[in-house]
Amino acid sequence: RSTDYGTTYEKLNDKVGLKTILSYLYVCPTNKRKIMLLTDPEVESSLLISSDEGATYQKYRLNFYIHSLLFHPKQEDWILAYSQDQKLFSSVEFGRRWLLLHEGVAPNRFYWSMMGSGREPDLVHLEVKTVDGHAQYITCKMQNCSEATRSKPFPGYIDHNSLIVQDDYVFVQLTSGGRPHYYVSYRRNAFAQMKLPKYSLPKDMHVISTDENQVFAAVQEWNQNDTYNLYISDTRGVYFTLALENVKSSQGLEGNVMIDLYEVAGIKGMFLANKKIDNQVKTFITYNKGRDWSLLQAPDTDLRGNPIHCLLPYCSLHLHLKVSENPYTSGNIVSRDTAPSIIVASGNIGSELSDSDISMFVSSDAGNTWRQIFEEEHSVLYLDQGGVLVAMKHTSLPIRHLWLSFDEGRSWSKYSFTSLPLFVDGVLGEPGEETLIMTVFGHFSHRSEWQLVKIDYKSIFDRRCAEEDYRPWQLHSQGEACIMGAKRIYKKRKSEKKCMQGKYAGAMTSEPCVCTEADFDCDYGYERHSNGQCLPAFWYNPSSVSKDCSLGQSYLNSTGYRKVVSNNCTDGVRERYTAKPQQCPGKAPQGLRIITSDGKLTAEQGHNVTFLVQLEE
Repeated sequence: RSTDYGTTYEKLNDKVGLKTILSYLYVCPTNKRKIMLLTDPEVESSLLISSDEGATYQKYRLNFYIHSLLFHPKQEDWILAYSQDQKLFSSVEFGRRWLLLHEGVAPNRFYWSMMGSGREPDLVHLEVKTVDGHAQYITCKMQNCSEATRSKPFPGYIDHNSLIVQDDYVFVQLTSGGRPHYYVSYRRNAFAQMKLPKYSLPKDMHVISTDENQVFAAVQEWNQNDTYNLYISDTRGVYFTLALENVKSSQGLEGNVMIDLYEVAGIKGMFLANKKIDNQVKTFITYNKGRDWSLLQAPDTDLRGNPIHCLLPYCSLHLHLKVSENPYTSGNIVSRDTAPSIIVASGNIGSELSDSDISMFVSSDAGNTWRQIFEEEHSVLYLDQGGVLVAMKHTSLPIRHLWLSFDEGRSWSKYSFTSLPLFVDGVLGEPGEETLIMTVFGHFSHRSEWQLVKIDYKSIFDRRCAEEDYRPWQLHSQGEACIMGAKRIYKKRKSEKKCMQGKYAGAMTSEPCVCTEADFDCDYGYERHSNGQCLPAFWYNPSSVSKDCSLGQSYLNSTGYRKVVSNNCTDGVRERYTAKPQQCPGKAPQGLRIITSDGKLTAEQGHNVTFLVQLEE
């Protein structure tokens, strides 16, 4: 254990017991002082708990084998533990005592309830197997999950491994007649079937994001194999409209589906996606959550300063959008909440994305312009909120140098970090916001022990940044400053200043823009025509909404447009494009039938005839 950022280490074997074999280490996400170590269950099943950042430990025996843990997002001592035999346990004492909640819980289908309102923080959502092998969605309290106290928010059974609880939404899937149907509940209200365009026949769906009261989902149609379509919903998550077709997908190592879509950190509403067009894959960017997509403008010059001739739309910059699953190596693309506007990615220039000829590119203006920085793949780390970028070559050979940039990747200088070349296995960036420390770990030869190299960049800076070292930077999309209905101005360090930023102030000012047609998507059932107007699609009858309502009630009469939920524009065309509540229309009577009581349409003279009059509506 090291308490000085890895300069010196103290051996802790006697603190945990000499014969103990450890298998896993957890740090409590809401209180970093609390640490839990799991022992190897093949030797003994127990927990070691520390409340002083790992200096001392207490040992607790377990009567089950832990497969995974889920910490509560707010309460530091509340934990759910999933055992290797599909039982779910809960603890309110940071693992010192456990209570069996339920048996037959589906793997990874248990969730803490995190509603915006924060009511019922001790509610747990589970997908469980019934005695006859069906799957069911239930909720119960973490200390009591008896028959009497649990509830079943979704009537009937659901498909196996289909429960998802995220932010304000709960999703389940139910297959009938060979086709999956998807249901959503918003803020714990009754479930409604998710509505895609009528012609859509989905066979698979992935929820991509649920923040800002809107669902972004990827749907695979019956005729798609290696692509998905992106859809975006209304607030309730019921009505979905198309955002982008044919986004590339691939199988991950564990059979999981990876969709080539990347959400840029630090800038809300900004995504990159790889779309397949006629067997070519091209990279597109959106700043308004998928309403408008454009290709990436390639750099003007290469590394040597030679001009690059690359004309849109025939030629553009294409990026690999795979995110790393391993926390110690960077993926193909990186961005950070604390360094909005800086994106580093690997890719190529041309008519399509290619797996050969990969270079590294950086953008320091949120994807509007790009610069080439290396001709081979590198891992790039952000230190001091992007004030320092560190690059190391991706290679199976041993290396001794790394590259540093203090001006958002415009210029790079070479430093050596080890006298003997090191096979690099991974890099850990700074643990705190304040420090400028990174640790490289690897080995000198295949037979040698692990080596840790600590690199501290503090000495490079002689001062902290002051107010005059910053400049305002306006987020824009090819010159258009109103994005998602607001002008956003960030504070950026002037690139020529060499000072240390320290804590991230999150400095951003935003002022709303006047609403224009560009702030509105087409509403459910409407499609954008070449002149930019949203008109009813062939499969949609706008008057069907009013047909479903009864006299005295009101319904929302769509204008054909809807605003992206998190768009903050004001006035302008807002009034004209927003759906208006209208009274349900009175209906013409229909279904009048007249018959005689004996069913005949003839009558004898002198006899009474009884007529029966029926009116359906």
